[in-house]
Formats: sequence, C-alpha cells, structure tokens
Amino acid sequence: MRIPKTWVPILAKKIADNIISKELVKPTVPIEKLLTGIKELILDELTVEDRLNEEVREILRVRASEIEHGRLDYRKLFELTKQKLVKERNLIL
Repeated sequence: MRIPKTWVPILAKKIADNIISKELVKPTVPIEKLLTGIKELILDELTVEDRLNEEVREILRVRASEIEHGRLDYRKLFELTKQKLVKERNLIL
C-alpha cells in the first residue's frame, strides 16, 4: 500500500465533505456510516496490490523446487507472474 493507513480517515472525510458540499449525493445514512463505507472502499482498493503480491509469492513457493532446479531468477518470475495475473484480472495497480 502506497498511502499510509493513517491517511485513510482523512481522505474519507475529505471525499465525503466534497461530494456532499457539491450536492453530488444526498446522504440517506448517518455520516459516520458513510465515512466507514468510504474508508472500507479506500482500504480495499489500496490493498489490491498487497493481496496480489501475496498470491504470487504463494504460487512461486509451490513451485520453489522447479525454480531452484532450473536456476531461474525469482524476482523476474515474480514480476512476470504478477503481470500475467494483472492482465488476466484486468486489475489497475
């Protein structure tokens, strides 16, 4: 995650204030519930790459013996595997 988690509540508040002040939405739920939802969405989006990296590590861990036997570059395989998954899943990082 490239943005510190401590910034998420601040970003959520700014987003909520901005869309409400511009009358882009009219909240039908309490502001705290709205802020909680925005925070969850931000955190989910920010952790996409972290979850993907963990999945790639697991894929390569399962194939560790093949990697060692073939004397393959782990870092290069990591990036290639990650790029393949990003493309297959249409992810935006």
